[in-house]
Amino acid sequence: MAQAYGDMYGKRTNWTARWTHSALTGTNARSYVDVAVVTGRHQQHRRPWWPTGFLIGQGETPMLRTPRGALLGAALVTTLAVGLVQAPGQAAAPPSTKTAAKKAEPAYKNADLTTEQRVADLLSRMTTAEKIGQMTQAERIDVDADPSLITTYGFGSLLSGGGSVPATNTPEAWADMVDGYQEKALETRLGIPLLYGVDAVHGHNNLQGATLFPHNIGLGATRDPDLVEQIGHITAMETRATGPQWAFAPCVCVARDDRWGRTYESFGEDPKLVTSMETAIDGLQGTDVRDLARPDRVLATAKHFAGDGLTTYGTGEGDYTVDQGIDQVSRADFDRLALAPYVPAVKKHHVGSVMPSFSSVDWTEDGIGNPVKMHANSELITGWLKQQQGFDGIVITDWRAIRQLPGTYTDQVRASVNAGIDMFMEPIQAPNNPTGWDEFIPTLTALVASGDVPMSRIDDAVSRILTAKFELGLFEHPFTDRRNIDTIGSKAHRRVARQAVAESQVLLKNKKQTLPLSTSKQAPVYVAGSNADNIGNQAGGWTLTWQGGSTNVVPGDTVLDAVRDTAKGRVQFSETASDPIPAGANGIVVVGETPYAEGFGDVNGPQWGYDPGDNGVPRPKKTMELSQADAVAVRKVCARAATCTVLVVAGRPMIIPPELLGQIDALVASWLPGSEGMGVADVLFGKKAFTGKLPVTWPRNVAQEPINVGDADYDPLYRYGFGLRTR
Repeated sequence: MAQAYGDMYGKRTNWTARWTHSALTGTNARSYVDVAVVTGRHQQHRRPWWPTGFLIGQGETPMLRTPRGALLGAALVTTLAVGLVQAPGQAAAPPSTKTAAKKAEPAYKNADLTTEQRVADLLSRMTTAEKIGQMTQAERIDVDADPSLITTYGFGSLLSGGGSVPATNTPEAWADMVDGYQEKALETRLGIPLLYGVDAVHGHNNLQGATLFPHNIGLGATRDPDLVEQIGHITAMETRATGPQWAFAPCVCVARDDRWGRTYESFGEDPKLVTSMETAIDGLQGTDVRDLARPDRVLATAKHFAGDGLTTYGTGEGDYTVDQGIDQVSRADFDRLALAPYVPAVKKHHVGSVMPSFSSVDWTEDGIGNPVKMHANSELITGWLKQQQGFDGIVITDWRAIRQLPGTYTDQVRASVNAGIDMFMEPIQAPNNPTGWDEFIPTLTALVASGDVPMSRIDDAVSRILTAKFELGLFEHPFTDRRNIDTIGSKAHRRVARQAVAESQVLLKNKKQTLPLSTSKQAPVYVAGSNADNIGNQAGGWTLTWQGGSTNVVPGDTVLDAVRDTAKGRVQFSETASDPIPAGANGIVVVGETPYAEGFGDVNGPQWGYDPGDNGVPRPKKTMELSQADAVAVRKVCARAATCTVLVVAGRPMIIPPELLGQIDALVASWLPGSEGMGVADVLFGKKAFTGKLPVTWPRNVAQEPINVGDADYDPLYRYGFGLRTR
């Protein structure tokens, strides 16, 4: 028997379904049926996954959806005898009651119809207010004190921003929270369920105890698309088990200036590398639209459309130096560097949503000085993305992003809706920003009434949103399927993260075969550096909170923990290298950055002014230089240890001065590995070989930025794609 959690008249009802198919007996049976479908002249047998609890009567012939949009009539369906079986303590519903209820329910609640039919029926029943509600996304904090707001305004979606978590940050508390909000959505007149979104950018990183993977820059170094797909799948599994069905990931940006604070969110500087890593979308969503209804898949988001990694230094928004700035670029280069990743994201991987960038584009052919913000760029959102590429998913704004557009708020809403944006992330941030969705809803309502925004544009947006909800199976199963909750942070998932860490390590220098270090000899190991024993720094930004924090504690192993667990000899740790270094010791110095996110990581950008975990001390402005303390530690250890290995734990290349590089025996780019320090030790001590390759160019000095492969005067310290191998 397969346990089924259905939605009967808006309430959770526990049913049990028995399948007569002999291969599906037993309490752990998966809900599969044999189906023969006809596509053109070719008959193919498939084993589609029916969402648990989706009841198909004997002889029924459902319509099947192939990846995003194509409809297939089921020519043959293996005869099924599906009956409701009484679960413990429950009475079985009489068939006549079920049949009568099915006839009485509206068409959009009939799962036997196609998604297009259900969307059309539901849309025809909706008022303008209900449609605008579906286009609105609020932050959970906006409604937590009064969840009835969800029912009153009919929000289409909620999100948890970075660090926006339930009072108890556990999987169960997350699921209870999301389900509580969902109950309020189902109390609306039409019972349209919520989409719940999170920034799951290196695992379900808001959740304490989730598996934390290396950030994308490290995954780019692996050159392993299959591994990236597996990571996406684990992320989806852990995320959906706690309630959210929508991940604002992956970032498919091409990072062209390492001074950008979001460099680590990119897979690299080459569009070909970035597109190869878009298997992350398949991991999150699956490879068939029917996969979305599974309890281990989520809707993915390709972001930030387009050109967020091409902005010119000095054009950043506000105090930012790079982030949210202006792409001063030719149309040809923009196509090659910014738009290229979105072609396979849409046409090959069928990504379910796209998030525009805060940035602007200023075509050099037209003369610099006329930038257009992406959130108002109808040429690219509607013309290029939706019409030319055939994107049929949701376009959702970034956080309050339309408020950077010119003019009044009415002007901003008009421009962005008419440009092709479908859903609006408009949280309220009192007291600094006291308005959000509460201003958006009446503003858009007035624009529709005046005809400034045509109803056809509203219907297009809402149809896209409803399509995603039907494809995710939320009308049949709106509440959290918790069957995978025990896999969160499991040993199996952490093994994959450990593998990713090992594959992401890039060996840049290896004088006299310093690495791998021997585990057979009893030589002492001396460990130093600011990032040797700091799992918060290893994990980086977007970990538990938006900006991350050096004092964050998550399950896992620091590099020091891993060295102690692996080395056979005595391990001594002195962060500043102030303690004496034993004779014959192998020195390991772990240097790098402290956490940051977005524009607060821009070189010479603003300071992140508050962090309770760091005792309210403002973090320093970011540079690409080693801190003085780390540079001193490197000099001390390299001067006295028998061998000196330096690991750079950072979200981008760090500048290694020539005099310092000359003292280093082995240099490793470790990126932001996340929680699994054991993956670093695996390659340091030879359990696994170094195989990583640079996903970005490593400059000699900051003055070389931006520096990218193919530049006419290309003379970096280490070239794009460089990486020494061991074994």
